[in-house]
Amino acid sequence: MDWVTGEYELFEVHEPAVHSIPFVYNSPHSGRCYPVSFLESSRLNAYEIRRSEDHFVDELFSSATDIGAPLLKANFPRAYLDVNREPYELDQRMFDGPLPSYANIGSMRVAGGLGTVPRIVAENMDIYAHRLPVDEGISRIENIYKPYHACLRKLVSRTHAAFGMAVLIDCHSMPGNIRLAGSNIRPDVIIGDRYGTSASAEISRAALYLLEELGFTAVYNKPYAGGFITEHYGRPVRSLHALQIEVNRALYVDEKTLLKTAEFYAVQSALDTFMRQLSMFVSEYANDMAFAAE
Repeated sequence: MDWVTGEYELFEVHEPAVHSIPFVYNSPHSGRCYPVSFLESSRLNAYEIRRSEDHFVDELFSSATDIGAPLLKANFPRAYLDVNREPYELDQRMFDGPLPSYANIGSMRVAGGLGTVPRIVAENMDIYAHRLPVDEGISRIENIYKPYHACLRKLVSRTHAAFGMAVLIDCHSMPGNIRLAGSNIRPDVIIGDRYGTSASAEISRAALYLLEELGFTAVYNKPYAGGFITEHYGRPVRSLHALQIEVNRALYVDEKTLLKTAEFYAVQSALDTFMRQLSMFVSEYANDMAFAAE
């Protein structure tokens, strides 16, 4: 699929032959199909506009279907619309008319330029040459954001109904220059569970342990604890667990050219092993919980 195109499916679900494990994988920021009209409205060039993509994350986790879980992936780019936000986190400075009264114009993400319709890409680069019509922003939410979340809710609900539990893995990448505050540690992977509120501690600890056993430097909740999707879909008391996973893109992408490096396939293979092992752990965990409830 060409990364600049006029016609494309907004998002797609890759289904397993049999949905055999209580997992749903989601890649909301790896879309690389840029509407021509969007590119024409931007002050950025075709390379700069891609700086906030989660490059190839959908491919890193593509074996989810092989192990029995669906994978939802966005094809629209994060710079165009960010579904890992509240539906109406909007920046009044971007629009040429007043926003609806229900818009959240005061969030920290909006202040930073990273609302539902982003104002910037990475490195604080403004996207637009001119203000947008308010109707344009609302249209993206109504026609893309809401259908995307309706699809994700359906997948999670279907999984929960079939297995009595669901584990949503929200897949992302992070810049290679991320360091833990106060240290020189550069994490390879960050597991986020909204500080213990979106998933059981056992599942979060298992994810960290399995990643470390595979040789990754894995850390917990810092500096990324999970966004709107993790917070919104994770309800451990209802056996709905949501984890955000951030993979350091310097492990597999040349951040200057935005092309895969030779290490891409090794990282992909390691993450495949991680997904299989986490699935086995969750199956045992679910059995233990069922036994304890008897």
